[in-house]
Amino acid sequence: MMPGSSRWWRLASPIAAPVGVRKNANNRIGRKRTVSIQTKQNRLGEFASRVCAAFPGSGLAVLLCVAASPSELAAQHDPRIEPAPLYVIGGATIHTLAGEAIENGTVVMRDGLIIEVGTDVAIPDGASTIDGTGLHVYPGMIDAFSRLGLTEIGSVSATEDVNELGNWNPHLTAYAAIHPASEHIPVARANGLTHALTAPGSGGGGFFGGGEGGIPGQPALVHLDGWTVEEMAIEPSVGMVIEWPSIRTRTFDFSTFEVKERPYTEAKKEYDERVQTLESWFEAAQHYKQAVDRGDPSKFDRDVQLEHLGRTIGGELPVIVVANDKRGIESAIDLAERHNLRLVLAGARDARKVKGVLAEKGIPVILGASQSLPAEEDDPYYYPFSLAGELQAAGVKIAFGTFNSSDSRTLPYEAANTVAFGLPYEEALDAVTVNAAEILGVADRLGTIEPGKLGNLIVTDGDPLEIQTSVEYVFIKGMPVDTDNRHRRLWELHRKRPLPGAKTPVTATAKQEGL
Repeated sequence: MMPGSSRWWRLASPIAAPVGVRKNANNRIGRKRTVSIQTKQNRLGEFASRVCAAFPGSGLAVLLCVAASPSELAAQHDPRIEPAPLYVIGGATIHTLAGEAIENGTVVMRDGLIIEVGTDVAIPDGASTIDGTGLHVYPGMIDAFSRLGLTEIGSVSATEDVNELGNWNPHLTAYAAIHPASEHIPVARANGLTHALTAPGSGGGGFFGGGEGGIPGQPALVHLDGWTVEEMAIEPSVGMVIEWPSIRTRTFDFSTFEVKERPYTEAKKEYDERVQTLESWFEAAQHYKQAVDRGDPSKFDRDVQLEHLGRTIGGELPVIVVANDKRGIESAIDLAERHNLRLVLAGARDARKVKGVLAEKGIPVILGASQSLPAEEDDPYYYPFSLAGELQAAGVKIAFGTFNSSDSRTLPYEAANTVAFGLPYEEALDAVTVNAAEILGVADRLGTIEPGKLGNLIVTDGDPLEIQTSVEYVFIKGMPVDTDNRHRRLWELHRKRPLPGAKTPVTATAKQEGL
C-alpha cells in the first residue's frame, strides 16, 4: 500500500483511531480507494511545503502555498520522507519470544531501535501511535537462506545474478549483486518477512547441493527495505557458502536432450576428485593464513581468494554447507573438524540419519521447503514435513529457508506445515525468528522484541504462521514500511474485470492504475 493510503494515515496523528480486526481483503482495499482523492491532495501539499521552504517568496512558491491549504499541509505526514521522532504500538498482545506474551502491551521505537516494551509504559510526547487493540506484535521473520535480490525471472538470464562463472569464488559477495528494486522483496515483506539471508550459487551446483559443488561466495544478511543495498545492509558477509558435490549416475545430454546412465564407479571417482579439490582449497587457505599471521607479507603475493577463505579457519566466518545426502553431511562434518570450521548445514535432507551426531556436536541446520515431495521413491510422503520435528526432538537447532526468491513469501507456511508432523508450535515460530538470528550470529540485534534491538516488527490480526492472517503493519529499523506489492496490484486490477455480458465493458488498459 502506497504512502498516503489508509494504513499510513492512521500514523498521521499522535493518537490514532482503533484499527479493528479485518478478516477479508475487500474491506482493506475498499478503505484504500476511499482516500485516493485525499492522497493526491496531500501529495500536492507535500510538494508545496518543500517548494515554499526551498524558494521562499518565489512566484511558484506563492502559487503553491495558496493552492495548498494550511489544513492539508498540517495533515501530511509521510514517514519515509519526514520521519516521526518515534513510534508507539499500544494496546496489542506483544509476543516478544524472549518470555511470556504481554497482554495489552506497548512497544516504543526510536532511531530504529526498540527502547521500551511492557504494560506500564508512558507514551512520549510527539509519538506517532498505533492503537493495537485486538492485534498482535511479533518479531519480523527471517528467511535464513534465500535468493532475494539476486534473481527476478528464471527464464530471463539478464535478471539472473545467482551463479557466477566458475565454481571457486570465495572472494565474491552476494551483497554486491543485490537488486533493491526486485519485485519479490515487497511481496515477501507484505507477508511478514523483514530481513533475509541472500546467498550466491555456483555454476556447477544448485541450492540443494547437487552436481559439481564448489564455493560460490559469501551470503549477505539484509533488511527487506531500502533504496540502495547500503541502506538494506545488516551484515554484508555472514559466512561462506559451500555446495557439497554429489554422486550423479544420471546426466542430461543437452546435445540429444536425453537422460543418460553411467556406471557408479565412474560417478564415485568423479565425486572423490571434487571432494579432494574442495579439501585442497581449505588446506591452501590454512597455509596462507599461517603465512600472513606469522610471516612477512612483503615476501609473498597476496591471494584474495585464499585471504577470504582463510577467514573461515578458526571460525571467524561460519561455513554454510549445502548438502543433502548422508555421505555429504558426514564428509562436511569431517572437513569442519579437520580445519576448525564453524559449520552450519543447509538443505540437509538426510539429516535425520545423523541427527544424534548433529546434536552432540551442536551443528545447526537451515532446512529447505517442507512443502515438497520426498526425494527418493521409497521415502514416505511425510518425510519433508516430519524432518524438522525429528531434528528438534533430538536437540538440533533448526531454522527455515526457502532457497528461493519468488517463494520467500511462503516461509511462514513452510514452518507451519511441520507443526502437524511433530514440531511444537513455539519451536516453529522460533525457527523463523530467534533461531535464525542465533544461527546467523545476529541474535544481539534481531529475533526477539527487547529494548536495544532493531525495530523490525510485524503487527498482525492473528497467528503469523496461519495463512488467513493479515499483516497489518511492517516495521523495519523502527519505521513503518510500504506493504504494497505486485501481487496485490495485479489482484486489484483483475478483480475489477467486467463480467461477461456487462453493458459497459471497460478495457484492461483503462484499468491499469499504478501498474
